[in-house]
Amino acid sequence: MQKKWMLVVWPAFLAACVMEMVVFALFDPHDLQGWARGWGLGHQGVYTLAFFAFWSVTAASSWLTYTLRLSATELNQGPDHG
Repeated sequence: MQKKWMLVVWPAFLAACVMEMVVFALFDPHDLQGWARGWGLGHQGVYTLAFFAFWSVTAASSWLTYTLRLSATELNQGPDHG
């Protein structure tokens, strides 16, 4: 089960890192402070919130890819069988 999670979470983490670098190379967190001020976020908070948002989206994508590669038999057996 741990290997299955790593097949999803690790590529998502790496993709989120790349997305974070690209987005904040183009946008300054100071420019995004308008909406972040309502939540009480500073620069570090914007970076953190954006990273976890990117990681969530890429993890969902990785999970969907992992699930779609399963055969009908593997999918119907459930998590206890493999």
